[in-house]
Amino acid sequence: MSSNADKNTDKNAAPPLPEPLRVPVADSHTHLDMQSGTVAEGLAKAASVGVATVVQVGCDIKGSRWAAETAATYDNVHATVALHPNEAPRIVHGDPDGWSRQGEREPGGAGALDEALAEIDRLAALAHVKGVGETGLDYFRTGPEGKEAQERSFRAHIEIAKRHGKALVIHDRDAHADVLRVLKEEGAPERTVFHCYSGDAEMAGICARAGYYMSFAGNVTFKNAQHLRDALAVAPQELVLVETDAPFLTPAPYRGRPNAPYLIPVTVRAMAAVRGVEEDTLASALAVNTARAFGY
Repeated sequence: MSSNADKNTDKNAAPPLPEPLRVPVADSHTHLDMQSGTVAEGLAKAASVGVATVVQVGCDIKGSRWAAETAATYDNVHATVALHPNEAPRIVHGDPDGWSRQGEREPGGAGALDEALAEIDRLAALAHVKGVGETGLDYFRTGPEGKEAQERSFRAHIEIAKRHGKALVIHDRDAHADVLRVLKEEGAPERTVFHCYSGDAEMAGICARAGYYMSFAGNVTFKNAQHLRDALAVAPQELVLVETDAPFLTPAPYRGRPNAPYLIPVTVRAMAAVRGVEEDTLASALAVNTARAFGY
């Protein structure tokens, strides 16, 4: 009979290594700076199961600088830089529900947001930074008072991505219509990725017609996520990516335990089943699509 402590240990333990993929793929969106262990350890573990490349995503100034530095150090890491949608109102208004984990800066209004965006612009110019994101809109964590700052930040990120010729990585939570509206108004970059795609099949059709990439995370395996599987089933193969968003969104049957890039094969196999294609066929497409989306 196991104790409560044993149960807690099991729940918090890293899931086991999955069977390796025969065709290497990339994790199109991860947060190595929020995961346990060293970067080298995480990359080696991922490589051992066929996850050959990762895209390290920045969410604030500190994290974006770290992403750029890490990508400069490791050939198989590519960086994106941005202010997360929830970071923008925190900077302007001191939103306590903002993304940032820094805590050392007092909110400074629109001027402070402009300064932060200028630093993102500087980082986006670096050769090893392949994308601008995650940016977009999040109406789940940020209320109506934060919408103006979020949208202003989103529009600025779109402009930065286009000017530097980088991919745009979108965070869209409970904001589908407004995200699509802003992209249309501003004119989306040539390469636009909906990270952790959260729309339905109808929205997948809109994204497909616009040429937007749709990146699916571990939540596509969740029982309550049939709308994601429906979207995946109709998304054009050349526009589909896979990601972990680790340490979040660990795929079933490990939901609630720590996520990491090495668990990508679990999601790839679930995606192949949904689409009714061979694992190797999908993996080949995912590898090509991610390289094309991020230009590496």
